[in-house]
Amino acid sequence: MARASPVPRPVPRRHNRLARTQLARTEPGRLRIIGGCWRGRRLPVVVQPGLRPTTDRIRETLFNWLTPSIEGSRVLDCFAGSGALGLEAASRGAGSVTMIERNATVANRLKANVLELGADQVTVHCADVLEWLGRTSLAPVDHCFLDPPFRGGLLVPVLEQLEVGGWLAVGAQVYIEIAKATPLPDLPGHWWWLRDKHAGQVRYALARVGTPNAAGR
Repeated sequence: MARASPVPRPVPRRHNRLARTQLARTEPGRLRIIGGCWRGRRLPVVVQPGLRPTTDRIRETLFNWLTPSIEGSRVLDCFAGSGALGLEAASRGAGSVTMIERNATVANRLKANVLELGADQVTVHCADVLEWLGRTSLAPVDHCFLDPPFRGGLLVPVLEQLEVGGWLAVGAQVYIEIAKATPLPDLPGHWWWLRDKHAGQVRYALARVGTPNAAGR
């Protein structure tokens, strides 16, 4: 006599919620805003080689660092990609966010997400960041995000252009994200490192800009 198949036991609701949360954090092609007025919003992103949104863990740490100064600030996101950093800053109260992205498909997705959020304080430019910095003039920014392609050799030239072009206000904070094995770049004499951490294969750090020609802090 055949035995009856066992009746599946229902999964507790708390386990269902946990599974949905884990899926949201790992689902390809989606970005989750983790704080601020759009907390929990999930947005589509372009899936392509080299595009690696800053993880929830790193973003949480970064914006804990920036919380005292992000409200009303001017933000420049030089390698916007998925928009993880720039949109998070806007969600947490940044006054203006300028995002630069070279890839047209990625930039168009960013523009669509900005429209979906109704983020009037966010502007997306499809451009090469070095060319854009060299020909554009804006008020100095309070925060700058630099998460370039790990093997592109772009970090140092962009740091130099930010300094030469007067892009950074006195007291501005510059965030960089690089491969874990990569040493931190040299900074101008009036900049200094505030933070330096690792997560997985990523090294991320925060620098502050002082008064030009001033030594130390």
